[in-house]
Amino acid sequence: MKTTIIKMTPCLIALLAAGGIPAWAQDSDLNQLKAKMELMQKTMQEMQQKINDLERERTRAVAPTNGLFATSPSIQTIEKVAAGEDVGKASPITDRGSLHDYQEGAQRPKDYTLDPKYHGFVPVPNTPVLVKFNAKPRVDATSDTRNAGNPDRFATATIPVKGESNYGGTEQFNVNARGSTLSLDLRAPELPGNFRFYYNNDFFGSGGGMSYRLKQLYGQFYDVTAGFTYSCFEDPDAWPDTVDYEGPNSVIFARRALARYAWAFADGWQMNFGVEAPSAEIDEHSTPNAVRSSNSAPDGTMNVRWENAKIGHVQLGSVARSLGAHDSVYGNDRVFGWGFNLASSINVFERDSIQAQLTYGEGIFRYMNDDFINNDAAFNSGGELQAIPVFGAMIGYTHHWSDKFRSTATYGYIHLDNEDTQGANAYHETQYGSLNLVWQMRKKLSVGLETLYGWKETQSGDRGDVWRFQLGMVYSIFD
Repeated sequence: MKTTIIKMTPCLIALLAAGGIPAWAQDSDLNQLKAKMELMQKTMQEMQQKINDLERERTRAVAPTNGLFATSPSIQTIEKVAAGEDVGKASPITDRGSLHDYQEGAQRPKDYTLDPKYHGFVPVPNTPVLVKFNAKPRVDATSDTRNAGNPDRFATATIPVKGESNYGGTEQFNVNARGSTLSLDLRAPELPGNFRFYYNNDFFGSGGGMSYRLKQLYGQFYDVTAGFTYSCFEDPDAWPDTVDYEGPNSVIFARRALARYAWAFADGWQMNFGVEAPSAEIDEHSTPNAVRSSNSAPDGTMNVRWENAKIGHVQLGSVARSLGAHDSVYGNDRVFGWGFNLASSINVFERDSIQAQLTYGEGIFRYMNDDFINNDAAFNSGGELQAIPVFGAMIGYTHHWSDKFRSTATYGYIHLDNEDTQGANAYHETQYGSLNLVWQMRKKLSVGLETLYGWKETQSGDRGDVWRFQLGMVYSIFD
């Protein structure tokens, strides 16, 4: 309306002026009047432009509530991300997009991150903090050829062997959703120190049904991590992509209350040092007397890693332990535990990868994924506490058939050199095998079909095995 009036004003002025000019007016007077009219019209147009500019500025000022976000550091960070800028530095480690979230929860030195674009993060106004909440509902349907010992978890340690009362049986079917997870990730990428707070849980707690279990809760600042998270003896980047939530028997899997420090001492090289909560697991069957474990020192762990964006990574980890026990007859005794773990994930061909681990030590069974039976140490026939030697090996290979389909074959092996006093039914050797096909049905929805085989042998030579067929579905809401 304003624009219409302004445009009509010069015309009205012209008509009035023309009506007031006598017929005998000089041409020079008429030209002067026209010049004044043009000047007035130009002035009106400039005033209209100023009005339009003011209205646009007022609209911009109203968009953020009371101008609150104009200087918010977290929103400025998100604006950089939206503009296509990297806020963090891409880690040499590749996120392989497996069904597990182990890589996501791993600590990285300096300002390294698996996702420098911070997808899924939202700003916390008037703070430098970005936050990402994620929920991964999951359901698994399984069919076992006979009793597997644990319907929800494929743990080779729990497979019944011949001679045990629960061995055999008919086919068993089960459905569970205990692998569903919740996570919270807080970052401040533009603050010095690479601040991070991470939380993650599933529902594999003790008891039946959906029992809460904390998986990780830690804070990281200036490469120092404190809380409940991965041991330095573990390599979370070397897990194979199994549909089975439990994973291979021989992989090192240890979440501990700890403090750890990451030192990136050269390009592609880093060392990690940890002081971790101890827990000596003594085989109570090795003595007829009352036995209890004791701890006199924390577990000490460290690793050295080499990482390369094209090739992959290699990690050598070590652990030193003080294992103690009190026997009501033999008294107090203590033994030294130690171990090494060589782990790697290597990229092959264009999109395939190999994950592998070799582990050997004495008194370190607590760090194995198959840790369902106390096998760190045992009393020998002379009443002396002995650390039990253990060897473990794992290999997995992932092949991408296309953007939507991939397969992984995995094998795991564990062997223990038992003490005779542990008895005939002592855990001696296990094998684990799996082969799957995973369909990335949607960006956030994965469906996997897997065949698993587990085999167990006790010290007496008795054996048991089981086949499992599993269908798993995982939906990641905010990824």
